Amino acid sequence: MMRRVLIAAVTCVFLTLTTTISLPAGVPDEPFVQEIHQPHPLGSPEANDVRAVAVDRDGQVWAATRAGLFRLERQTGKWTAVVPENGAGPAFDVAPAADGGVWAAAWNGVWRARGSQARRVADVTGPVGTLCVTADSVLAFGPDGLWVLRGRTWRFRTTPFSKAIQAALVDADGVLWLASPIGLYRVTNKGWRVYRKRDELLSAAVGGLALSSDGTLWVAGLGGVTLYRGGHRVGEFRPADGLPTVFVRTVARGPDGRMWVGTTLGVARFDGKTWSLRHSRRWLLSDDVRDVAFGPDGTAWIATAKGVSAIVPRRMTIAEKAAHFHHVCYRRHVREPYLVEQCYLPVPGDTSQWKPIDTDNDGLFTGMYLAMESFRYAATGDADARERAKKAFHALRYLRLVTDTPGFVARTVIPSSWTDMADRNRTYTEQEWAEIRVRNPRQKRVEKRWRLSKDGKWLWKGDTSSDEITGHMFAYHCYYKLAADERERDLVREQVCAVMDYIIDGGFVLRDIDGKATKWAVWSPEKLNNDPDWITERGVNSVEILAYLKLAYHVSGNEKYQRAYLKLLHEHHYDENVRHAKTVNPAWRTHIDDNLLAQSYLILFDLEDDPELRSLYRESIDWWYAQVRDDQSPFFDFVYAACTGQEPVQLDADVFFFHDTPLDLVRWTIDNTRREDVRIVHRPEMEAFQTDRLLPPSERGLMRWDRNPWKARWGTGGRYERPGTSWLLPYWMGRYYGWIGDGKR
Repeated sequence: MMRRVLIAAVTCVFLTLTTTISLPAGVPDEPFVQEIHQPHPLGSPEANDVRAVAVDRDGQVWAATRAGLFRLERQTGKWTAVVPENGAGPAFDVAPAADGGVWAAAWNGVWRARGSQARRVADVTGPVGTLCVTADSVLAFGPDGLWVLRGRTWRFRTTPFSKAIQAALVDADGVLWLASPIGLYRVTNKGWRVYRKRDELLSAAVGGLALSSDGTLWVAGLGGVTLYRGGHRVGEFRPADGLPTVFVRTVARGPDGRMWVGTTLGVARFDGKTWSLRHSRRWLLSDDVRDVAFGPDGTAWIATAKGVSAIVPRRMTIAEKAAHFHHVCYRRHVREPYLVEQCYLPVPGDTSQWKPIDTDNDGLFTGMYLAMESFRYAATGDADARERAKKAFHALRYLRLVTDTPGFVARTVIPSSWTDMADRNRTYTEQEWAEIRVRNPRQKRVEKRWRLSKDGKWLWKGDTSSDEITGHMFAYHCYYKLAADERERDLVREQVCAVMDYIIDGGFVLRDIDGKATKWAVWSPEKLNNDPDWITERGVNSVEILAYLKLAYHVSGNEKYQRAYLKLLHEHHYDENVRHAKTVNPAWRTHIDDNLLAQSYLILFDLEDDPELRSLYRESIDWWYAQVRDDQSPFFDFVYAACTGQEPVQLDADVFFFHDTPLDLVRWTIDNTRREDVRIVHRPEMEAFQTDRLLPPSERGLMRWDRNPWKARWGTGGRYERPGTSWLLPYWMGRYYGWIGDGKR
């Protein structure tokens, strides 16, 4: 009893220190550019078939579409059709006029539009496909030839050029360049020349032209981008150099000097050193990009096959980004009794309406949320963080209380009125069960997963996994250490000991209501050491159970937990099991294990003070980190740094993750298997398609630390939204440990 009081007193002092101590400032949280996608569909399929987009001198946005010319109303954000005097029809190009408004190339010639008015130029007949507007002239190219406006007079000219001109520009030397399906034309007052040979262009099919900041001409077409300077080819960009595909449509220079290359797989940007890609519904209404134009605020307006997308740059700090993610989490991702996970979107991507859902891992991810709020409280002293942590703890505690057992923990609970849930109760025929068992002899026959609570208010789900227990224990450790007051620490102690007593009494397994171990929650020496079918879990489950026991001993002072801990280590050889706990066999390795190991390691290193055991755990965590370092996970990096007592070894990459992760938490489908700038491989995990290089967070699916960041295919078509916890947890860890600044200036 005296020991228990002493432990509580020391913990109270530690808690006070951690919430008031002045930590190092860390990496300064300087403002960075966060890009945000704003979709602007036009309505009908014809109108959404956008061929070109332009921003006039007043910042007005215009779109040339198969249904005609449209103007984006600034106040309403809706498109208005701009109809010329003799009726609408398809428009093919649009370009800003020098004196305001735009010129449009259309099915019946050239239109001049300002505000809500448009008129057709009477002197231009026949269809016009491409415009080139300079300070003193307008060139209009069509299948019948070329019309030129100088002053107020339009004149028609026949030319020796292709009648299918795709793009035109005049460079600083007054040279006219024309892109066509049969080559690149260079026109001066002394004559013209066409480039189409293999040593002149990647291919003769050219579709887009733009000048870079240094005057280099970028020629976009089939095969990639060819670079010209002074009339000579000086370089190229192909998929091997960073383009996602050989099917390149257009190119434009942004106000910051970056070159934007529109392709059939999105828009790629080059900053002079590296490429980035904006693709998938996260960033574009369609990956089929036709044109790019820029607004005065730096917004990129992108014409696609399904409407216009705006990629808006917004300056913000990491702290401001965290506030955004907290808002999203609290608004749509907390459901009674304060479980935190993803939600369902009935209309893909539409977060104005959502539906709470259950998942198998509600306990695990609510635990990570609880850990996050605990770190937030410890870093800031914010009473809101402490209160939310308390609510999350009581929700996890209720997952034990609802089962009406001494220590069994439910996976999740849902209101008893719900009729739509994951893994409904079902029965198996003997034939069905034989099929399952032959494929997986370890499979447990669970026909009744959901049970009604005693008060009739809840349905709770059984067959709880080791993942859930690890998430719980990690959360209890962080809450007890960082945010719980004395009364709450008593409840944490009660909860941890109840679960651990139940596991120990069951022979180091978690027994379900049927008295048998659940499918995954097994930590017994008999299974881990002697059953060959459990070899895949031997290392990670050994680390887990040792962490649980160490935590139980720490919060209670009860020697039985320490005795069990040492017995597993030395008599059952868990010391050898944990030495290389992370499996590297490509058939067995998973990122689920990496997440569970990270949480367990933090408990062990926080609580173990024996030098020999710390040395053992250091060997184990070094082995693990060597396998996960290339994932560039700030959670893994920060856990490793906290456990080893050093600065994060790739803090720049961690900050990049915080910057580059999109604000959009919708699980859009992102398919990188179609890209030609990456190679599809079967590593580090054998069963999935993966990319041979780690793509930036903005180009892959939303990251959770039990998922493989190298995966090539992600998402659910925009039907679900994540709560942002996986970003917020390492962020607040970084703030707590002093590696990330607070963003205050």
